[in-house]
Amino acid sequence: MRNPFRYFKTSPEIIRLAVMMYIRFPLSLRQVEDLLHERGIDICHETVRAWWNRFGPVFAAEIRKKRVESARIHIQWRWHLDEVFVRISGETHYLWRAIDHEGEILEAFVTKRRDRKAALKFLRKTMKRHGLPKAIVTDKLRSYRAAMKVIGNEVIQETGRWLNNRAENSHQPFRRREYAMARFRDAKALQIFASIHSSIYNHFNHDRHLVPRNIFKETRSAGLAEWRQFAA
Repeated sequence: MRNPFRYFKTSPEIIRLAVMMYIRFPLSLRQVEDLLHERGIDICHETVRAWWNRFGPVFAAEIRKKRVESARIHIQWRWHLDEVFVRISGETHYLWRAIDHEGEILEAFVTKRRDRKAALKFLRKTMKRHGLPKAIVTDKLRSYRAAMKVIGNEVIQETGRWLNNRAENSHQPFRRREYAMARFRDAKALQIFASIHSSIYNHFNHDRHLVPRNIFKETRSAGLAEWRQFAA
């Protein structure tokens, strides 16, 4: 693999820090610029934009590759599927998201419609990468049922008033990022950012409320050390 930092004078550590701060936390480009300036790093907010556009997909691809390889070893117990409305230049788009039973974001997919064709494309893309789970939890949108009938797995679909809370709660970090970015310019930009944000969110999501403090600290340190090795 060729060094992706070879044409950049800035050290890879600073680039990784800037990308992590912008994507992981609900910060604007100028806020990242100010935080780096406090640390003695003098860059423009447009430089931060160029870095995350260039290196965000690279880091996300490495995270996604490791996650997919490890996930295929284990049984996929349950998926939670849901979609959120996203306004782009006054038009409504839909961000489809698949979450596993542990809260990991499996897939993020942007469409302009919310019909059977869009649901079918989303399901096929998710199953091609992650396999087939034992159960799929959705809301009562008819597009899911119609798409699953085409695939032939409608028997594993589950719907209920409170069953899909995991997927609905997982939208909150993305919504906070959306507000900080003052929304998106076009559907392509939304698709790119949603994919990058999902992978990096998975990498730093250590379920601190479910594990003892000492285990969380070890996991957090290991995740940060692994992040520093991406694209090395």
